[in-house]
Amino acid sequence: MKQRKSFLIACLALMMGVFFYACKPSDAKVQKEVNDKLSTAAPGVIAEVKDGVATLSGEVVDEAAKTTAEDAAKGVKGVKSITNNIMVTPPPPPPPPVVINPDDILRNSVDSAFQAKGITGVTATVANGEVTLTGTIKRADLKKVMQAANEIKPKKVNNKLTLQ
Repeated sequence: MKQRKSFLIACLALMMGVFFYACKPSDAKVQKEVNDKLSTAAPGVIAEVKDGVATLSGEVVDEAAKTTAEDAAKGVKGVKSITNNIMVTPPPPPPPPVVINPDDILRNSVDSAFQAKGITGVTATVANGEVTLTGTIKRADLKKVMQAANEIKPKKVNNKLTLQ
């Protein structure tokens, strides 16, 4: 009688073990759920799941996004632990500063541009990267003069020209 009771308890324990093991979600199902969550929480991150361990990989822009991805994966039923292999990419370097030509170079450049385009009667002075145009020109030549002055890329062109 005692043996029979022990045998029944052992069978019951075995059946419960099989039942609980069968109820455990498969790695493939857990992986799909983790990747579904990651697609919205941390685009660019993917997970592989083996024996309930989710291994995260991919690239994100900052530590906050890396943490968000890990938290999203932790929230999926069936994930026992996380291996976080996500790389944080460094930010791109800042753009180079705008280089403004020194005054002497600007003055020589504007004089050369005027000479090349046949512009006469215009004097260009340069101070602190700003070109100031003085002189008398025909109204029809104003556009050509302003284009030539702006092509050298000064900070500003001050038009003090007198039009005929």
